[in-house]
Amino acid sequence: MLESLYLNLGQHDALSEAEKALLADAMSIEKHFGVGEDIVAEGSRPGYSTLILDGLAARYKVLEDGGRQFTSLQVPGDFVDLHAFLLKTMDHGIIALSPCHIVAADHAKLRAITEQAPHLTRLLWLDTLVDGAIHREWIVAMGRRSKTSHLAHLLCELFVRLQVVKRTNGMSFRLPLSQAELADVLGLSVVHMNRVIGALRGLGAIGWVQHMVTILDWDRLVGIAEFDPTYLSMNREPR
Repeated sequence: MLESLYLNLGQHDALSEAEKALLADAMSIEKHFGVGEDIVAEGSRPGYSTLILDGLAARYKVLEDGGRQFTSLQVPGDFVDLHAFLLKTMDHGIIALSPCHIVAADHAKLRAITEQAPHLTRLLWLDTLVDGAIHREWIVAMGRRSKTSHLAHLLCELFVRLQVVKRTNGMSFRLPLSQAELADVLGLSVVHMNRVIGALRGLGAIGWVQHMVTILDWDRLVGIAEFDPTYLSMNREPR
């Protein structure tokens, strides 16, 4: 059940069987969420951290006028709120963008891991550091990239992250977002979002049929995005 988590952490450094067993023992709650349901509510104080087993979720903030901004997309193998272990109160919500299957790690068990398993603790810490690196890239994309480059960068990132957890099919992957939801990622109107998708299609970089994205020319997409995966820390080395 935790294979996606093992793949995600294992891309950075080798996980021992004992470490895998500690992670499995920490899991206590298993749930399913429908599209649009909050997995974790803003302002809540969860006693566990949530791992995505299947589906796509997003961190988000809502303004007083109802405007919504997604601040990250979460894929299988991601802890969506590992930081809640220390921060305690959630300052944002986590929403299911597709049917999601989750399992939760009890904070008391995570605390025991930090006290007993220093190498595994470092890998979980690195997981939160990569989250921070992704946020930085999203801020740069939002503020300084053209919208076409921004979307190209997002697609490159998602492809790489999904490939790690074996959720791609060749150069294709499923992206179950409506154009309105994608607009909430890029900070655009739905009309502008449609034009940006059309621009990438017109450049021959991608195909996009319903919720299936196919990368037709990886080098071209990387060039448009100026994508450098260094921030994902995907080199496997001692940590």
